[in-house]
Formats: sequence, structure tokens, C-alpha cells
Amino acid sequence: MTSRSALRSRRALAVPAGMALATALAFLPAAATAAPLHPGGTTAAPAPRAEDGTALSYVVNVQRPDQVTIARVKKEIVRAGGTVVQVYDRIGVVVAHAADPGFAQRIRAVQGVQSAGATRTAPLPAQSTTAVGEPKRLTAAQARAAARQAAPGQDPMQPLQWDLPAIKADKAHEKTLGSRDVTVAVIDTGVDDTHPDIAPNFDRAASVNCVSGKPDTTDGAWRPGAQESPHGTHVAGEIAAAKNGVGVTGVAPGVKVSGIKVSTQAGFFYTEAVVCGFMWAAEHGVDVTNNSYYTDPWYFNCTTDPDQKALVEAITRATRYAERKGAVNVAAAGNENFDLAADSLTDTSSPNDSTPGTRTVDPSVCLDIPTQLPGVVTVASTGAKGLKSSFSNYGLGVVDIAAPGGDNTRYQTPAPPAVSGLILGPLPGGGYGYMAGTSMASPHVAGVAALIRSTHPKASAETVKSLLREQADDTACPSPYDIDGDGTADAVCEGGARHNGFYGAGIADALDAVQK
Repeated sequence: MTSRSALRSRRALAVPAGMALATALAFLPAAATAAPLHPGGTTAAPAPRAEDGTALSYVVNVQRPDQVTIARVKKEIVRAGGTVVQVYDRIGVVVAHAADPGFAQRIRAVQGVQSAGATRTAPLPAQSTTAVGEPKRLTAAQARAAARQAAPGQDPMQPLQWDLPAIKADKAHEKTLGSRDVTVAVIDTGVDDTHPDIAPNFDRAASVNCVSGKPDTTDGAWRPGAQESPHGTHVAGEIAAAKNGVGVTGVAPGVKVSGIKVSTQAGFFYTEAVVCGFMWAAEHGVDVTNNSYYTDPWYFNCTTDPDQKALVEAITRATRYAERKGAVNVAAAGNENFDLAADSLTDTSSPNDSTPGTRTVDPSVCLDIPTQLPGVVTVASTGAKGLKSSFSNYGLGVVDIAAPGGDNTRYQTPAPPAVSGLILGPLPGGGYGYMAGTSMASPHVAGVAALIRSTHPKASAETVKSLLREQADDTACPSPYDIDGDGTADAVCEGGARHNGFYGAGIADALDAVQK
């Protein structure tokens, strides 16, 4: 992936600086390009800024989500000079704006409040749009060359999609494309539902804009703007691009996909938007959510810090509620080649919406959210040779499963006719391009989860997660892991063939997913 600022979305390695895509949009060096997820942290976390009367956004978590408690807390928010933006009474989370630097401290003292914290360090409104890095676009000549090699029944660009046979999705499609009764929500930068590969499977009723922390159901509000990241559209296509004789094929090309836009124009994924996204998915019958990002502005949210603790609590409540409603939450592990099971890590990118510092964090206490939250399926990335991608985070007991996310083509070159080690997918406006990152790996697992739910329509979220792990192909640790061939190990994998820090339970298997 590219620079840290470009990595906010798990972010694919093609994301520009200032984007909060933690998993997929940045480009890899040299032949490949991919965007990593943000890391986060600093030794001394700066206090949120609300000087000069500028407002910040806050989440307030009540101890008991009953109407009496919520009403009292709302009243105290107003009394403290704040404005109530949205109330998620089912999980006891209130989104508020306030300009008083002491607002959070005052609200924490209110009877019935469990935690409260600023969701950002930059004042409202969010920072201005930064230039978004472009993915590696497929040319017309490359598209025509791929189409000439397509076998009967393949979409024109499928020969370039080495990632589908890597998880046996091509074989799975011979049995089923997935059920129209299953919807995967892409909680991301927005989805272009007019793209010819996405339009046939788009679920309008389950789509929304959640950027403000409050649902905006205006028609098309879920789409990315012209200057915004293509990340969400690429992710949506990886999951459910229709098998319709056009372009590429998704992992689950017969299921539906929705767009839940949660990133600002500058590419920041703030807590209030993420909470809104999970709550919308939960209330609109979504079966799987894909989360290829980390929540800004902290790569790691330390539960020892009162502000960051509140952010962890709010999103934990939202993800748990979504799972109780039947959704399987899938998230990218991140693109910094971090061992998330290490005793300590150095975070140099947080807070990424103001002035980052350097801090040493314990990743068991300072969490990448939603990636490290209880119940969330954490996905590491593999390349065309089946090895952990050079950028992918890992960690024994943290990574649940692995899937193709691409890698530098020099490190992991695919077999012909594929030519790039990155992942091909749709781009807004009808185009196609290559991206890489754990942002690309997560949607592969979300697609397999959708196939499992299609095969077992009454399965609980916990059952679907169990099947994901049980059906994954065991993949042993490489020894040593020297991805660049310079004679020095680039990461250390712990665990056995059935479960380890690089691949979790193994590489996702789409064919097993469609067999009863």
C-alpha cells in the first residue's frame, strides 16, 4: 500500500494520501501497487482539539439503554452545551457535537454514562478532500486480450482473476452463484451502483450514507463523489460482480450487495459513521458486512485512554448488535506487516486527522477497530503464490482466516493468462483496475460467507463463522518467510498447519461453502 495517509481503508494499496482505507487501496512498490491499513499510536496521545469554539463529534455510551437513562443523558448533553445528532437507543449510543474542550469530561460524570469520548482530533467539518491515488487501471487493449482467452461461460476479464481459482470460486460457480436472498453490505467509501457489473445485484433498500453518524437515505447518497476513493466500488465488485458476460466475476455473483458509505470526502472513517453503518446493516436484513478499513483517527484505540475507550465501546456495541441480528462481520487485518499478537508495537500514524505522534502500544489493550473486536472475522492477505502478502498484518490468535488480497507482482507472480499480482475489480464510472491490500482479502471472505449463508439460509452468524474456519484449507507456516529474497526473514509465523499467525484457520474455500 502507499503512504500511511493513503492507507486508511485497509485500504487498498491504490489509495491516495489522506484516505482512511485501512485495507486495500494503496499501490505496492515497483510492478505492483496496493494500499495498506493504517497503524496508529503515539507515546503521548494529544488531547482532542476544540479550541476557538470549533466543534468536535462525540460518542456517549449509556450504562443501560432504557428510555429514562437515555432521556436524562440527552438532557445533560444539551445542558453541557452539546447538540444531540443521533440516538441509537437499542445499543445505548448517543452521537453529539460540542465545542467545549471539557465536554467529554463533564458528560462522563453524568449519572448513567458509562463512557464518552471525542471521535476525532480535527474540528468539524472534516478536513478538505485530498487527491486520491489512482488504482492501476486496465486498458482497453488489456481487456480485449483477456476476453480472447476467456473460456465458454467465463466473463471477459475472468482470465485475469487468479484470485478466483485460488479459493476455488470458479468451481463453486458450477454449482451455484449464491442466493438472491443474501445481501452483503460494503461499509466503505461508497459504491457506484450504476456500474454494469454491480447494478444487477445492487440492494437499494439496504444502502445508505452514514458519514454524519445519522442515516441519509437520499437516492444515490451511498455513491462516491468524483474526487472520492474508488475503494468501496472495487470491494463490492470483488464480492458480487454479476456473472453477466460483462467485465469481471465476483466471489458470490448471485447474491446482492449494498453500499453503506461511512467515509468523509477526505477519506476518514469516524466512529459515529461506523456505528451508524453497523446499525443500518443490522436493521435492514444484511447477512454479511465487509469492513476494509480501520476507524480513524487512531490506528490503535487504547482502552486506557478515556476518549479511545469510548470509541471501542461504541463500535463493539454496534458490531455485537449486528451479529445478534444475524450478520457476519468480516474485517481486514491491515497492511503494515504488524504482528498483532506481539507484546508491543510502534504506532507512528495516530492521530491521522491532525498531528501524528509516536507511541508504543500493547495491541491486546490498544485495538485496531473493528478488526480486533470480539466476534469479528479478521482476514489476512495472500498473494498469487499463496504466501502471506508482504504487507499483510498477522498474529497467532488474532487472524481468523486468509484470502487473496494481492501482492507485488515481483514477489508473487500469477500463472498465465493472469499478468498482475494485484486484484482486478470494478471502478466507478464503468471502468476496471487493479488494487491490493487486506482490503481486497476481506471481501473474498465476505463472498465465501455469503455462499455459506446461501447454502445454509437458516444458519446463525456463529454457525457461518464456524463453517468458514472448518472449511478453510490448512496452510502451514513458510519457514523462513523471506518474501523479497534478500536472505532475511520478513516476518515470523507461529503455529501449526491447522492454525497459525499468518493464515489463521487457513485459506478460504468457496467450493466447500456451496456443498451441504
